[in-house]
Amino acid sequence: MRRLSYACALLVVFAASAGAQTCPAAPDHSQSVDALIAQVQQAQSESDARVISNQMWEFWTDAPDVRSQALLDRGMRRREAWDLLGALDELNQLVTYCPNYAEGYNQRAFVNFLRQDFAAALKDLDAAIELSPNHIAALSGRALSLLGLKRVEDARLALSKALKLNPWLSERALMDPGGALELPGEDI
Repeated sequence: MRRLSYACALLVVFAASAGAQTCPAAPDHSQSVDALIAQVQQAQSESDARVISNQMWEFWTDAPDVRSQALLDRGMRRREAWDLLGALDELNQLVTYCPNYAEGYNQRAFVNFLRQDFAAALKDLDAAIELSPNHIAALSGRALSLLGLKRVEDARLALSKALKLNPWLSERALMDPGGALELPGEDI
């Protein structure tokens, strides 16, 4: 009788895992984001650029399904409340469930950046950029993480890539004279 109970228990576990929900493909908003990038490059003011950037965020934070959207939203709310470990838990679940959704990695990187775990943030930012090469926030986050790791030249290059896509990023001040990523001058 015990063998039968054990076999039934295994069958239930197998059936449950076989029916486990999988994450659908993330919505492809690349054309819309590319169009917004073209607009932000032509923006005449920082306030105009901010409006366009906010539209990009609407696309980036459009998760693949209801479950992934709930995980993303809870993770972001917890981050905003400075419950960084709670946010990390939500975003870990999101990345495990939806490993092909760039924003899951980007948001988890942001949490790790706030925790000053720049190496973990960099790993996630690289994953986000691989999935979404024009993810401006991930590119600028990569620059900030590299700066946190004191890899100044790499940070400068990463921020330059982000600024080519959106010249209005607030991080641009890092490259101004006196900024942490100021271009080195030539000795006379």
